Amino acid sequence: MSLSVVIIAKNEAVNIRRCLLSVAWCDDVLVVDDFSTDGTGEVAECLGARVVQHPFTSFADQRNWALDHGGLRHEWVLMLDADEAATPEFQRDLAACVAAADDLTAAFAVCRKTMLDGRWLKYSDGFPVWIMRVVRRGRARFVNSGHGEVPVPPVDGRVLRVGEPIVHYPFSKGLSDWLDRHNHYSSREAALELSAAVPIVWPELVCRDGAVRRRALRNLGRRLPCRPLLRFAYQYFWKRGFLDGRAGLTFSTLMAMYEAMIVMKRRELRDRRATER
Repeated sequence: MSLSVVIIAKNEAVNIRRCLLSVAWCDDVLVVDDFSTDGTGEVAECLGARVVQHPFTSFADQRNWALDHGGLRHEWVLMLDADEAATPEFQRDLAACVAAADDLTAAFAVCRKTMLDGRWLKYSDGFPVWIMRVVRRGRARFVNSGHGEVPVPPVDGRVLRVGEPIVHYPFSKGLSDWLDRHNHYSSREAALELSAAVPIVWPELVCRDGAVRRRALRNLGRRLPCRPLLRFAYQYFWKRGFLDGRAGLTFSTLMAMYEAMIVMKRRELRDRRATER
């Protein structure tokens, strides 16, 4: 298949081998490493990947930098994080989609199976959530949103879907690592919420497009009291996270904690700015 793979990494020695082995079928794999200190780059090079170092500012910025400066060999590019992996079924579906793509197709969205304690979070993580991860160079760019990126941003053409999912292992480095990352994410979310309030577009709450509907619900949720409790209820009851067993309860609780961190940090920032005036 004529396609390049870009993998974003930072101290991912635990994950990089699994990710790279899952794309061993690709003849052009680039790891964009944010100056790892755990041997991530060395492992990647031993497995045949090209490794370049570039400071991480955001996921969207890092992916766009790779598109512009990564020396990629092919027109189509699959973007992965180091804690993700492609399955053989995904590879076959992706190959068929790219082969059938016409000139109007600028990108493909994919979905992820998120894993916790060996359990697929089919319900509590809201599967399927579609995110743009396969792009045609020169026809699509990634766009920042909060600590992450816009799931499916505007592109020069149309965005189709790869039906088979990739697999996501966000807890592969342990709960402490997950909490450390989300402590950082919550600080950024709190600052963004305080500096730029996004208006609620009420019709979007019932839009058939899942990405638009989730964005509208997120904007509404930022204005409601008891945000952590509502986040838990949304994921555990509304999304039927209880069907994921103990993993679903754990994940829903963690996301409620994340919401609480955002609320408390936003209040702290607001009070600090008020005293500085």
